Amino acid sequence: MRGAAMRVVVGGGTGFVGTALTQLLRSRGHQVTHVSRRGGKDRISWEELSRSGLPQCDAVVNLAGENVLNPFRRWSDAFCREVISSRVETTKALAKAIAAAEQPPRAWLLVTGVGYYRPSPTAEYTEDSPGGDFDFFSRLVSSWEAAALIPGSPARGVVVRSGVVLGRDGGAISQMLLPFRLGLGGPIGSGLQPFPWIHIQDLSGIVCHALEKESVQGILNGVAPSSPGTSNGSFARELGAALGRPALLPVPAWAVRAAFGAERAVMLLQGQRVLPKRTLETGYHFIFPELPGALKDIVA
Repeated sequence: MRGAAMRVVVGGGTGFVGTALTQLLRSRGHQVTHVSRRGGKDRISWEELSRSGLPQCDAVVNLAGENVLNPFRRWSDAFCREVISSRVETTKALAKAIAAAEQPPRAWLLVTGVGYYRPSPTAEYTEDSPGGDFDFFSRLVSSWEAAALIPGSPARGVVVRSGVVLGRDGGAISQMLLPFRLGLGGPIGSGLQPFPWIHIQDLSGIVCHALEKESVQGILNGVAPSSPGTSNGSFARELGAALGRPALLPVPAWAVRAAFGAERAVMLLQGQRVLPKRTLETGYHFIFPELPGALKDIVA
């Protein structure tokens, strides 16, 4: 359902997901203003936001967050603090601006992660499943989502818990393509761990759908419907098949821990089976429900 044109403010709108979301929103007739480190055309800085408040708008989205799996950053206390503040502090800043706005937006949407749910080879999680209090990442998601709460606000609150975002110009695949194209790709660790994934067009699509459809609120899982059946090993095989290359060389668990540190390695060596139950119930239709189609689109 395409409603009236909206004015949407997007925190972190210049990143991988933000760029795709901005393209989609603009293609549907909406106006987009980014909040980023520096101001400019169609954008304001975070400093400007805290000083002058929210520009008049109909919806606010926060996608800001330092890349946790940045291979060039060592897992240190300083990086850890950056990972937290880039998510929690930006969310607090936007929530504060919404609370102070004379004419608050109608919708306030936050994209977090499925790291909220406890990794398990067998458990299946819907939006109503418990989580959020067993390791660094689950607690991060809890404080991130808590930072978005605005008691008594008329703004409709939506949280999209995203899986691994697959797309052409960034995200997980950009780091994997070269070894896989060279025939050096393969599963990570045992390869048996679940691999919750979503195509970037669907993550953008869910956000846009939630903004446009007034009845949508609460938690939505941002994962493809077939992702509960995807393991890391089957993902590696499918990516190899899409590229016409073998994908037989496993990356041993010790090498992942050495490269990323034990806390981050968990994100790659373990996973969750997550179902987009409420997302489907809201009437969202996935563009890429199955992995082969998603990968074919990305590597084409």
